Amino acid sequence: MTPTPDGAGAPGDVPLADHDDPPPELLTEAAAAFGLLASSARLHIVWALAQGESDVSGLAERVGGALPAVSQHLTKLKLAGLVGSRREGRRMVYFVADPDVVTVVRLMVTQLASRAEASTAPPRRLRGTGA
Repeated sequence: MTPTPDGAGAPGDVPLADHDDPPPELLTEAAAAFGLLASSARLHIVWALAQGESDVSGLAERVGGALPAVSQHLTKLKLAGLVGSRREGRRMVYFVADPDVVTVVRLMVTQLASRAEASTAPPRRLRGTGA
């Protein structure tokens, strides 16, 4: 979105300056996406698909889930537009349909991993503070 001199964007754009609240519809859509990703199994599936396409049996093996459960998770992710699929012969191959979701998932997992690493590291002494 390119802001106009009055601070508004083009017609139909949603201006999201730091002080602006997003419209309720956008918040509802974001909450739905976060709600789907609130399952560790679905997060793991998105993480796995971010590494490359897979069929349901490969995903079930990778994430350690039962085939029917992984299939149900994929159905929910697909209905939300986060995951897509295509047929290859007799099998269905799944892929990430929204790369922005991968960005959000990677950011969160990386941040949490960094925090966990920092909390288990021995405290560092600051130079020149006597601490």
